[in-house]
Amino acid sequence: MVSAWPASGDTLEARVAACLACHGEKGQSAVPDVPSLGAQPAFYLLIQLFMFRERMRVVEVMNRMTQGLSDDDLRSLADTIAKLPSPPPAGDPADPARMERAQALIEQHRCNFCHNRDYSGEQSVPRLAGQREDYLVRALREYKNNTRRAYDASMADVLYLINDEQILDLAYFLARVR
Repeated sequence: MVSAWPASGDTLEARVAACLACHGEKGQSAVPDVPSLGAQPAFYLLIQLFMFRERMRVVEVMNRMTQGLSDDDLRSLADTIAKLPSPPPAGDPADPARMERAQALIEQHRCNFCHNRDYSGEQSVPRLAGQREDYLVRALREYKNNTRRAYDASMADVLYLINDEQILDLAYFLARVR
């Protein structure tokens, strides 16, 4: 188990290494339900780190890891992690029917408006392209049932009309786009 960092003393490199122990080498997670962080927008990462530190989002390991970090520490971590390469898309052959269903949902609910047409995210909106499918399913379900706090209500509003089968198709699609 990884312990919390002291407020000072650890180098940025040591802190980033601790992040990558779970989130994967170069920010590309191989651990189920743990997101890839590579190429996430720095501002988005900063907000998430802040929310973990302040326990506005509760994921115990992340709450412990951010405890005692200053705003400058959070900013340095976010800026460094954002420069890591984007995760590759899932490598298995895509099911054309699932991809088409997801694209129709994306058009209908304008997911490609906030997350960009290439799903790269920007500013406070996360990158979705190439993200772990299992993580996307969990995150979407949590937004839908209001167990995942966000800094705005737009995700809960969008997901209100989307059923679980559609969530599975969306996650499947997004894990396979570059």
